Amino acid sequence: MIYRVDVRVVAPVAPTEVTERVADAVRELFPSATIREEPGRVVGETHDLDELSRRLHEQEILEAARREFRRQADDDGFSFALKKQAAREGVVNFSVGSPDELGDVAVSVVVNEPSVEAYVDLVAPETVEGD
Repeated sequence: MIYRVDVRVVAPVAPTEVTERVADAVRELFPSATIREEPGRVVGETHDLDELSRRLHEQEILEAARREFRRQADDDGFSFALKKQAAREGVVNFSVGSPDELGDVAVSVVVNEPSVEAYVDLVAPETVEGD
């Protein structure tokens, strides 16, 4: 099956942060992203969530990821936020509730083919316990 997705990753850069370190946090979970600096933020664009999926499997948080992806899903895609400090360490930590004081990494995924549900199943497959 062919998957076509457009992923946009936006991470704010606080005045006390080094822009390149914020870019490194994005690269850690989205290594195929093309990253550019904009005033006050770093923006990355890619066409896969392969590394993120690998980390979800490694951390054994597939069910939590599925819930988070579905929480912000519509017919065109889904979005989620990640803790920036955790991302810098290569750890997937979904941001729920109030944002971190330095800001969270915002990720939006537009699924062009085949469907949002099929892509969620690829990135974070259902586990035996399922949800």
